[in-house]
Amino acid sequence: MLAVFYQILPFFGLVVLGFGAGRTGFFPAEATQYLTKFVFYFALSAMMLRFAATMPIHEVLSLPFVLAYVIGTGLVYGLVMLVARLRGRSLGEMAMEGFTTSVANSTFLGLPVIVTLMGDWAIGPLMMVVVLDYTFFVALMVVLMSLAENGRVSWQVGPAVLRGLLRNPMIVALALGLVIAGFGLTLPEPVDHFLALLTNAATPGALFALGASLATRPAEPAGAAMWLAGAKLILHPLSVGIMALLVFHVPTDPAHVMIAVAAMPVASSTFILAQQYGVAVQRISTTILLTTLFSALTVPIVMGWLGV
Repeated sequence: MLAVFYQILPFFGLVVLGFGAGRTGFFPAEATQYLTKFVFYFALSAMMLRFAATMPIHEVLSLPFVLAYVIGTGLVYGLVMLVARLRGRSLGEMAMEGFTTSVANSTFLGLPVIVTLMGDWAIGPLMMVVVLDYTFFVALMVVLMSLAENGRVSWQVGPAVLRGLLRNPMIVALALGLVIAGFGLTLPEPVDHFLALLTNAATPGALFALGASLATRPAEPAGAAMWLAGAKLILHPLSVGIMALLVFHVPTDPAHVMIAVAAMPVASSTFILAQQYGVAVQRISTTILLTTLFSALTVPIVMGWLGV
């Protein structure tokens, strides 16, 4: 495990560097916003396209994989909502807390860490998790928030989720790469080199941007956020692992990727959604900070257990 910790330490070093630059004002919020756009729309998307273009499609599409992740994550979502209900929280807060503990930072942190430690092949199962997060758990959160705000579910939920998928450049890049792979095509050498240059910027850019963005977000005293952090870093990978390895018998390699993604801290996008709905903003922000901090210890433990 110590060897894994040493491997992961530089990644979190970049997050800390970005946090320091953001906290001191050396890297202002506007600069962070533009760096994030570059990483999301160009660097990470180039990485996705380049790797997906050489990936066998059958390795990505697997019903046991889908069931294991959706059920394992759904159980955590439901448990956290139940605990929130017992704490007297509103439906909106229940939905946001459940969503927060169920969707990991699979792109800005998970993608560079997991691909570096496990290999390029891991990008397929990892992006399958991203697609499942959007199609199931973002959709569920939107439905519950619609119920909380209007007392009914709007017919616009489905189109809204579809638009979210189509506007995500990483999903589009993955789909394009799989089409290229499916037809047995290869990227022209100049295009491959161009994408490789962008790919090289993905890991340091994503981790630095993550740290800088965390530096400017509001926080509140721990309390409930500690429970949410524990549910995300411990219960989520545990539940997904049980479903993948013991119930649905997902092949070892993709199962390990699924568990590794679930072990990542809370996705930064949950803060944006909390702001959008005006629900538990500081609690969600604090949970993101705590999970990112504690994951420097928990992720090496999980990776070591997986034999990475």
